[in-house]
Amino acid sequence: MMLNRPVCAQISRSRLLSNWNLLRGTAPQDADVMAVVKANAYGHGAVACAPLLAAAGVEWFGVTCVDEGVALRAVCPQSRILIMSGLWQGEAETIIEYKLTPQVWEPFHFALLEEAARKRGLAPQSVAVHLEIDSGMARQGVRSLDTLKLLLERFGQASPLQIEGVMTHFHSPEMVDVDATQAQMTCFTAALDVVAAQGIRPRWIHAGNSATLLALHGPSALSAIAKKHGARLMLRPGLALYGYPVRYMPPLADESRLRMLQPVLAWKTCVVSLRNIEAGEIAGYNMTFKAARRSRLALIPVGYADGLNRLLSNCGCALVRGKRAVIAGRISMDQTILDVTDIPGVEIGDEVVLIGEQVGEQGGGRITAYDLADTLGTIPYEVLCDIGSRVPRVLID
Repeated sequence: MMLNRPVCAQISRSRLLSNWNLLRGTAPQDADVMAVVKANAYGHGAVACAPLLAAAGVEWFGVTCVDEGVALRAVCPQSRILIMSGLWQGEAETIIEYKLTPQVWEPFHFALLEEAARKRGLAPQSVAVHLEIDSGMARQGVRSLDTLKLLLERFGQASPLQIEGVMTHFHSPEMVDVDATQAQMTCFTAALDVVAAQGIRPRWIHAGNSATLLALHGPSALSAIAKKHGARLMLRPGLALYGYPVRYMPPLADESRLRMLQPVLAWKTCVVSLRNIEAGEIAGYNMTFKAARRSRLALIPVGYADGLNRLLSNCGCALVRGKRAVIAGRISMDQTILDVTDIPGVEIGDEVVLIGEQVGEQGGGRITAYDLADTLGTIPYEVLCDIGSRVPRVLID
């Protein structure tokens, strides 16, 4: 299970592929599905996960930046890779060299790519880009129709760039039927009409993530928009691919499909030391834990430098022998103490599960990224992405 230091994140091949097949099967037949593997596949290890998905039929991957795209290209030489956060000075040459596809919206994005392409003597319409529309999130994308018209007017058939896709990002996709999302759809549709008026026919129109894909009737409006423009719809699931769909309010979710998604990552370590302390003794930094009784404490070699959030001190839990053990005292940089007083028979070397499932003699337990997120007052995205690089990702099953 472990490699050298007894800490690892196990990545289940079977669960990842099962989740992908579920999501692919949920999407409309005439739509394409991109696997979003940005932020190191949401903490799961992009270079480990992406080849498995490519072998299962994934054609498109979404990453954050050019560096992530280059790393992915090394293990997925034939895949399409979308750079989802634009580009910056000095990156256009790399994008072209590694056959990456950037999202663009700023005039300087076009200028940098055109200059790099012309230096290479590339033919017109030979470098694919995906144009992003800001439909209401105020983060990325062309913000107004007037700006969009000006941008497209300077972009001609002689350009080495080809607008292969037009996309947007919903700010509240788990609420696909609310007025705000409908307003974004209206804005996006108006922008697509401007694109069409300029004679541009994108191959893909894409919007919507895991929430859109899994919501009842979520993709249907987007499918209609894509068909209107003679394009294919593309959906971009992220967190659901790793077994953590957004929590929905009925009736927006397909509950049966949500229950079939399985968390892909299990974060494990083991007990490396044990000791007893008497009532009144202190454990950990700053005297935040004082034993109310004679207590049995287990030390694990994981701390906040590994991504175990310090705010879990004295309130988070881990599984030992199938039961929950509360964190005792402050989480240190490299170590954490668990109170195992009420768990009989704990020994050095016993497996400890920070995220995942465990079965013991007295039953079993489960801790998910949602559990940690609820304790921390955050979201599972952050919990998973925070698992540090010194925690090796190990493929299993």
